[in-house]
Amino acid sequence: MKLSQFKFDLPLNLIAQNPAKKREDARMMVVNRKTGEMENKHFKDILDYFDDKDVFVVNNTKVFPARMYGRKEKTGAKIEVFLLRELNKPNRLWDVIVDPARKIRVGNKLYFGDSEELVAEVIDNTTSRGRTIKFLFEGSEDEFRQVLEKHGETPLPKYIKRKPDEEDRERYQTVYAKHEGAVAAPTAGLHFSRELIKRCEIKGIRFSEVTLHTGLGTFRPIEVEDLSKHKMDAEYYRIEEAACKVVNKAKETNHRICSIGTTTMRALESSFTAQKFLKSSEGWTNTFIHPPYDFNIADSLVTNFHLPKTSLLIMTCAFAGYELTMEAYKKAIKDKYRFFSYGDALLVI
Repeated sequence: MKLSQFKFDLPLNLIAQNPAKKREDARMMVVNRKTGEMENKHFKDILDYFDDKDVFVVNNTKVFPARMYGRKEKTGAKIEVFLLRELNKPNRLWDVIVDPARKIRVGNKLYFGDSEELVAEVIDNTTSRGRTIKFLFEGSEDEFRQVLEKHGETPLPKYIKRKPDEEDRERYQTVYAKHEGAVAAPTAGLHFSRELIKRCEIKGIRFSEVTLHTGLGTFRPIEVEDLSKHKMDAEYYRIEEAACKVVNKAKETNHRICSIGTTTMRALESSFTAQKFLKSSEGWTNTFIHPPYDFNIADSLVTNFHLPKTSLLIMTCAFAGYELTMEAYKKAIKDKYRFFSYGDALLVI
């Protein structure tokens, strides 16, 4: 398929700037792949579509405060430093994106905080905007993390046109986030409150956790018209034996397996056996799922409403079918659903 087939006109006022007051009160469109039926619901109604022994697979990655603002030595120019991933813990080496990049060269020092308690030195150029930096910090690992936490802010996507506040630290994070490493929240999971999870468990729905650290590449617009030529950025994932047991038991007994989010789906589709059972593994995945694609593990999907021409929309089309997905998006725009990270949900069954 061609990239231009995934273009649609999205009114900018439909990009959600704030989360719903309560997580589970977000709206949810339910789309049935077999019948083509579409219903307008709320996320808390998800309970009505699943039963005892069905499984929700969630991504338990945790977002860290990845966006920092520093000053360049001598000139004092303000520089945005976006932490992508830690390359080496003992040496405090990080892969980052800097903006404006043209001013930042190897050997430059960057200062963070009024008292300049944190200093970083640029030690390598990786891409036009990418750099490797080394934080020059003498204290313990815990102290270093506290300083990063203090100077970093919640990395809200650029489409959210406001400064992050205290509420975002909680709301741009799933309630089951455990393993730090993501620079973007797995947004489908943001709709689950602790109360809703409890109600699911009372009904007998099992939860299975996998980890995929969402990188910036997830949101990057695709630039090639021929989708088979697109290269995804690799992201770290981990699937443990305990998760496999829960998922595979549901498969063996013909119970439903719902992937909560496209990041979860990418992890699941990166590690399965020839018999289409989930297998434990960890590593880096650059799986790019686009139509036509046969899914191996999940038979339903919760996802948000995505921006045009993104890998997330393309994966949704691969799962729900191209025509049905684009029809659902037309309806979502007409019915004024909220789009993107803080927006509403789509359940494909």
